[in-house]
Amino acid sequence: MNIARASIYASIATAAKLLAGLVIIKLVAWKAGPEGVGRLGQFMSLMSVLAVLAGGGISAGVVKYVAEYRDDPQKLSRLLAAALWYALCASCLTGAVGLLLSRQIAGWLLGDIRYQGLIAVLAAVQLGIALVNYILAVINGFMDVKRLACIQVLGSLLSIVVALALAHWLHLYGALLALVIGQLLVLVVGLPAWWHSPYFDRGMLRMRFDREMTLRLAAFSVMTLTSALLPPLVNIAVRDHLAGRFGWEQVGYWQAVGKVSDAYLLFLTTAINVYYLPKLASTHARESLVSELRQAYRYIMPAVVLLAAGVYLCRGWVTSLLFSDGFAAANALYAPQLVGDVVKIASFVLSYVMLAKAMTRLFVASELAFAISYVGLVFLFTARFGLVGAMYAFAVNYALYLVFNVVIVRRYLGGL
Repeated sequence: MNIARASIYASIATAAKLLAGLVIIKLVAWKAGPEGVGRLGQFMSLMSVLAVLAGGGISAGVVKYVAEYRDDPQKLSRLLAAALWYALCASCLTGAVGLLLSRQIAGWLLGDIRYQGLIAVLAAVQLGIALVNYILAVINGFMDVKRLACIQVLGSLLSIVVALALAHWLHLYGALLALVIGQLLVLVVGLPAWWHSPYFDRGMLRMRFDREMTLRLAAFSVMTLTSALLPPLVNIAVRDHLAGRFGWEQVGYWQAVGKVSDAYLLFLTTAINVYYLPKLASTHARESLVSELRQAYRYIMPAVVLLAAGVYLCRGWVTSLLFSDGFAAANALYAPQLVGDVVKIASFVLSYVMLAKAMTRLFVASELAFAISYVGLVFLFTARFGLVGAMYAFAVNYALYLVFNVVIVRRYLGGL
């Protein structure tokens, strides 16, 4: 399996996930306008945070060590038993806290305590989401990209059906509820698909505390939680700042451009995640690592440049299609955002070296530093340039992150 073939399967799965996400966004834009899209972004950020917390943030660690131990049944068994135990404890804790604080979260995040029931449902399903994360990570670790893609496609198609039904019945509340249920639908498809895989063993469903394996997973948990939790938390802070300075309607325009950006980049980030994390984790020779990185840039960078250019040229049509004509003001925000997207992908490939090689302290420190710098740049640039300043902050911050990653990877390769 090479990056080109993995990208094809990943693109198919991504297209299905993208379609499901865009259906939700379109429904919310249609029923609630720019303000509803802004609040949708807040809820999706919360979902991102809880989805990572549900499994203890060990998915990347499971992928890495399954890729390393798949030819060592004893170590693989120990790893997976520890991983399932870790995920169970984390999901129960996350669910309990979410249920206890559901009223406060609804009021703070969505500005309306009537959404308390929705937050409670999201908290209650954390155990199922943790199991989904575990299953997908094991399949990814075995680099079974085709099976992984099939699960994600079928799960996404089911979630579209549920979204249309619930939005028709419960309107905005139903659309948000469909996002929660959609995560569990992956389990309905994924569990039997994994069960019938050639590498499945009933022992993979056993739980056991293993100190050595738990400590290894904990290191990845820290890195994954940092990289997964900081972006939605930072975006919440940025939304609150933008809402206070420009109003929720303007936040909706900012959110719309960000969602378009996330949508087309999902094709590339999924391929990188599915292929490069297990590949880099199981590659130790300097020449092989350099070859993999060069291959990544050879395939991925031309793709992101072409996609970004296409989105810019079609920005008016894209905005109208995905949202509504009422979002036309968002078209002025695309240029700096798309430049930032290109730089983001260039840095994303290199940052996976830190993740795959378990450079925990360096990875966490860099994520914290650049999260803080992004918020600072947003405050600085929006004061000077207005709403578009948030896009300038995004592009400048990723340019700095790219320089940082170039330095780190060069030093790592030079030490091999």
